[in-house]
Order: sequence, then structure tokens, then C-alpha cells
Amino acid sequence: MEITTVGVVGAGLMGSGIAEVCAREGIRTLVTDATPDALAAGRHRVEASLERGRKGGKLSAEDATRILGQLTFTTDLDEFAPCDICVEAIVEHLPEKKELFARLDRVAPDHAILATNTSALPIIEIARATSRPERVIGTHFFNPPPVMKLLEVVRSIATSEETLAQTRAFGERLGKRIIVAQDRGGFIVNLLLIPYLNHAARLYESGFATREDIDEGMRLGCGHPMGPLQLLDYIGLDTAVFVCESLYEEYANADYAPPPLLRRMVAAGYLGRKSGRGFYEYDTTTA
Repeated sequence: MEITTVGVVGAGLMGSGIAEVCAREGIRTLVTDATPDALAAGRHRVEASLERGRKGGKLSAEDATRILGQLTFTTDLDEFAPCDICVEAIVEHLPEKKELFARLDRVAPDHAILATNTSALPIIEIARATSRPERVIGTHFFNPPPVMKLLEVVRSIATSEETLAQTRAFGERLGKRIIVAQDRGGFIVNLLLIPYLNHAARLYESGFATREDIDEGMRLGCGHPMGPLQLLDYIGLDTAVFVCESLYEEYANADYAPPPLLRRMVAAGYLGRKSGRGFYEYDTTTA
């Protein structure tokens, strides 16, 4: 199956990034969200990303114009009727995802793949909301999608071999390296990553080390591009707590239980980079 049109649901950090990746490869890409303001913010993120690329010499002005020309922003999900693949990137809330997939199932053509960017929820539970569970699959992009090369493809027990092969080909077309995971909580990356992040948060909470020393230790000592507390801020502390809760519910392993500090920070509205404050403070006008 040739993918000529992609639909992305959600114009937030992940959704706008996924849409940009598709548009960069010359694929017509539709982006939808609930409000015009959300769509405008998503478009602004893409424009800002392209401008950074232009200033860095990685894109010409003509390239940026061409990429933006591949994008259509709309609040009308019915415009997804010609999409060959729909990628969902909304909040990590199973009832909302199931409701959305039921709608996509009605709108998208029979051949279309319905993909979710979830980082923790069961793919099969989302697939059950549709009449085509064999065409439902996980496509877990990593933030920011235009930079991160990995795509974690997650097949449920119902996902067909054809859907898996077509999704892998789609990811490779986007320039991603593909790893395939089974439909279990955390997939591959988060199952390994979450205990590391939790231990870092507990280390900081205990007063054992400063945030700067924890992060610098892992950057310089282990060659990580950013430290664990910086990474938590980048992921979003609310998202991290949700993933922790999902993994702890599935595996009943204390390594996955969200640290009390993360819960308190989320309750205070300190969500990380997206809110302007987490373990560090950020300028939200440029974040």
C-alpha cells in the first residue's frame, strides 16, 4: 500500500512534531485538534522548528515553504476520509482514545491503518473500539519527533502481518529506525527507562545529590544527551506519573511506582518544560 495522505490527531508537542516529520518527506498531512487555538499553536511549533532549521543551514527558505505547503490544519475529523494512515497523539486517557478510534473507524477508508502514539496503554484495548483491530497498531514516536530517530512499533495480538509490514515501511520512509515490541505495558523503551528516571527522582528527593550533579553525572559519566531530571521535564511530569502508574498496575513492581515527589510536583502544576517549571525553570515563549 502506498501512503499518500496521513492524518494526525492532536496538534500538541508530539502531534505537531509527527506532522512535521511526515510533511518533510513530501507526504500530504492533515492535522486536527479540538479548537482553532490548538491548531494555531501546533502550526506555530512547526514554523518555529523549520525556522531553526533554516537558521542552522539545514533547510532553505524554499524547503520550509514546501514543507508547510504539505500541511492542512482542520478541526473537522471528517476531512480524514482520504487518509491511508491516521496517527493519534492525544492525551493518555483510554476512554478518550477509544472514543476517537471509534470515530476514525467510521471516517477513514477500509484500507487505512489506525495508529496510536501511546507510550503505555494496551493497543488491543484501543483496537477493540474499532471494526478493524487487525489494522490497529502502536507507533510510539519519541520527543522531539523531527530529531529522534527511533520509532517503536507495537503490535497487538490482533495486528496483522500486513499492517506490521506496512507500518514498518512507513516508518522507514520517515527516516526512522524501527524496533518492534509486543503489546505489554511500557513496550521496550519505557520498561527500561522508567526505573532509571524514578531512581533519579528519589535520589534528588532524599537530598543525596543536587539536580545539577545528578544530571551532569549521567551526561558526562554515561554519555547521555541529557540527565534524568532534565529528561523528566522534557517528557512532562504528568505523563511520567501516568506511565509509572500504568506499569505499576501491570507489573506490581516497586521500581515502577511513581515517586511521591513527582506526584506533588504534578499537583502543584509543575509539569516540566511545557508548563515552564519542573525540576528546572523554562521560558514558555520559546519552549
